[in-house]
Amino acid sequence: MTVILRSLETAVPDTIMVQPEVRDVFAAQPGLTRLGQRLVGAAFDSSGIETRYTAVRELTLEETFEDPVFFDREELRILSPSTKTRNEVYATEGTRLFVEAARKALDAATGIEASDVTHVVTVSCTGFFAPGPDYKVVRALDLKPSVQRYHLGFMGCYAAFPALRSAKAFCEADPDAVVLVISAELCSLHVRSSNNPDTIVGSSLFADGAAAAIISARDLPLDGPALTLDHFETVLTPVGEESMAWNIGDEGFEMVLGTYVPHIIDEHIVGALEPLLARDASLQGLDYAEIEHWAIHPGGRSILDKVEAKLGLSKQQLVPARETLRDYGNMSSATVMFVLKNILEKPASDGNDRICSMAFGPGLTVETALLTRIGATRSDAGTGTAADDAAVGRAPGDADVPAELEPILTQAGA
Repeated sequence: MTVILRSLETAVPDTIMVQPEVRDVFAAQPGLTRLGQRLVGAAFDSSGIETRYTAVRELTLEETFEDPVFFDREELRILSPSTKTRNEVYATEGTRLFVEAARKALDAATGIEASDVTHVVTVSCTGFFAPGPDYKVVRALDLKPSVQRYHLGFMGCYAAFPALRSAKAFCEADPDAVVLVISAELCSLHVRSSNNPDTIVGSSLFADGAAAAIISARDLPLDGPALTLDHFETVLTPVGEESMAWNIGDEGFEMVLGTYVPHIIDEHIVGALEPLLARDASLQGLDYAEIEHWAIHPGGRSILDKVEAKLGLSKQQLVPARETLRDYGNMSSATVMFVLKNILEKPASDGNDRICSMAFGPGLTVETALLTRIGATRSDAGTGTAADDAAVGRAPGDADVPAELEPILTQAGA
């Protein structure tokens, strides 16, 4: 039985954060030490990010708000709302993103109507409320009240893969199943000013966004490119349990991004790929670069650099991940779905259509997937666009990292 991801759509909030502008705001915060200021400049300038999106409308230099809660534009001061206040914004703005992405995915799935959906799987680690986003989507899209609902919460950046794996299992158990998977993250709710390197790196990377997909094994025509969900695997690295974590504090959620994370990925990525690639005899003995498409979660620029070098991939193979990082930042679990959409939207090449995808998260957990691109008209891929060329090198505005700060920022994932 072939299970197909028939549509993949994304949504982002309206407020755009321009990386140099955000950098200058963070660098000017009271209480920041001289080292903290240098860390802010180095982290933001070496991130590979140009723009990000936020659901917090106050996080803008374009408008002043009365009684600000998150950001006082007049004083250019980042405020410290309570976790409750942040979560209330999540419940409102998160619902909006969940519903928008889900509606777009449903509209894009040829031959699928709202009444056909049998399962809804929602994913998020940046807030909580009940009845949750799974319920809100069913009501907003007028899905059948009998739809089975599942929410995967607080798993982190890799959580889209367990959601897709669950959708595949539902479809294999019931050939008539139609599964709606939605991931939405509002990471910017939890930004704060700090001298802590983990917090600074997180503030330079994380952003808001949502992605949704319709998955089914039904025999229906395709109106554009799609993906077959071939195989999934999960690997826990033998070290790193304390190196990446996401905890709940009194003033928002607190990220732990240990200095050793990129090294753990560098040391264990080959072993993490072995059980996945062993599932397909046609891939045995191939160099990694012979698998044409790589959808890597862009946890940070140095993580992408490590993956590219360790696996011997070409710069072009990392373009979808680097473009996603450049244009959207790290949106936690939704990000790898943006990377897959980037691959689907590029012209099909004359090479193979296999996609190897990876995401990393707390644990340290490595989730992997093998997929196949189908339904697209083949054409010459050409030599790449100007945007492609920019994405494979240093992003505009990237700066050299001061030598004494390089170990902190490189190891922390920036």
